Amino acid sequence: MKVLITGASGFVGQVLAESLLSHNHTVILTDINLPPIPGGGSHPNAVAIQADLCAESPTDPFTPLLAPDLDAIYVLHGIMSSGAEADLDLGYRVNLYSTLRLLDAVRATCARTVRVIYASSCAAYGAPLPPLPSESTLPTPEGSYGTQKLMVELLLNDYHRRGLVTAFSVRLPSITVRAGAPTQAASSWMSGIVREPLQGKESVLPVLDDDFRCWVCSPRTLVRNLERCLVLPRDCMEPHIRSVLLPGVTVTVGEMLAALRKVGGDEAVDLVRRERASDEVNRLFESWPVGFDVTRALGIGFEPAGTFLEAVEDFAAGLKAK
Repeated sequence: MKVLITGASGFVGQVLAESLLSHNHTVILTDINLPPIPGGGSHPNAVAIQADLCAESPTDPFTPLLAPDLDAIYVLHGIMSSGAEADLDLGYRVNLYSTLRLLDAVRATCARTVRVIYASSCAAYGAPLPPLPSESTLPTPEGSYGTQKLMVELLLNDYHRRGLVTAFSVRLPSITVRAGAPTQAASSWMSGIVREPLQGKESVLPVLDDDFRCWVCSPRTLVRNLERCLVLPRDCMEPHIRSVLLPGVTVTVGEMLAALRKVGGDEAVDLVRRERASDEVNRLFESWPVGFDVTRALGIGFEPAGTFLEAVEDFAAGLKAK
């Protein structure tokens, strides 16, 4: 298949592109800065294109990216939760308006069989919530990021219903353990408290309660489920309800630190420094659901999430391989 990835410089874009290339797909990687091709250098089935999807200029940024023979688009670009909350204009320009323009260009250029896999978020949910929210739970986002994600989900519902694309809006758990640099996501610490200590660096944990619960997923499970969207039947979900919660696992901060200790020892845990977050950030943390009913995803054919310990072990193995 011929696949476009926006936001391809990011961690998810890179691991997804690497997996797609290993399965002999042709991959176009694009981002505001020229994205690297996984593996370094070049690949016969990959091309990297620098494009500013927010550009307001006579030069259309979408023309080099889209074509009638494009089979799928992974929409991964965006300003993460904390960044979108801190800068209202930037968040809407990147997370909403650029995506609307991209989808308009897709409608004008691509075949109606093109698959649009949109990386949405559990930030679409907010209080009040049942113990285990599902796709049937009314989304009430408590931040700009979740609001922007929900708006695009609704548009994709309409595009799919009209037969303009085959849409999948996948609501991602927090992905951990992410390699690379910290992100602007409010949940970035969920990777940081493992990633940095296993490399001998200090990391800040902005949560004081060991019983604080998180909804997470490993990169390996995420990539497998993103790739599953390439082969699922178009009618696996209702034509006007294209959102699905990707499987994750609930883990407490105490369990996260226990997994870190099992893999990295006491010396790794000693590098985690507790620091109380601001009231605004704590409010955001407290708005996050801590578990979901993923019956819909599992019934469609998505893969269940593994344990947090497995995610830590995967990351540690990757460090040794380097």
